[in-house]
Amino acid sequence: MGDKLGQIKVTVIKGRRLVIRDFKTSDPYVVLKLGNQTAKTKVINSCLNPVWNEEFCFSISEPAEVLKLEVFDKDHFKADDKMGNAHLSLQPLVAAARLRTILGMASEGTTLRKVIPDKDNCLAIDSSISWVNGEVVQDVWLRLCDVESGDIELKIKLSHLSCVVPASTSYGYQ
Repeated sequence: MGDKLGQIKVTVIKGRRLVIRDFKTSDPYVVLKLGNQTAKTKVINSCLNPVWNEEFCFSISEPAEVLKLEVFDKDHFKADDKMGNAHLSLQPLVAAARLRTILGMASEGTTLRKVIPDKDNCLAIDSSISWVNGEVVQDVWLRLCDVESGDIELKIKLSHLSCVVPASTSYGYQ
């Protein structure tokens, strides 16, 4: 990793239309990875449209990395089933923050940049990067790959605030 840029706060808001991996439903959770940092949401039992509203903080360095996520179905007697994966380049977020810093101004709610779905991300729809409450914020819906259906909603905030950073060790999600 290069020079430290600051912190990002990733809020895993909710999922929709997740795939069935058990008999009639699934018990989903999300694993987020940024470089060697990993975080995991709680398991939501028997739900295909879960609401997590869990916030995680990660250190971000230059060059900006790719945020990766995987969704799993928690199983008790065998390995957890994969429910899809997605990725999002953080470079547009970092570039928008730099632009705001260089210009030295942005009124509340100013849209700094729009990001469209392409090969560098798994966006389900266009995403705006805005200046909100003194932070650069991106709201995203990510389409899950390698699966029949499913989307995950995230809110990503770039800041220089100190917060708890996930350990560089992996969680036992298998």
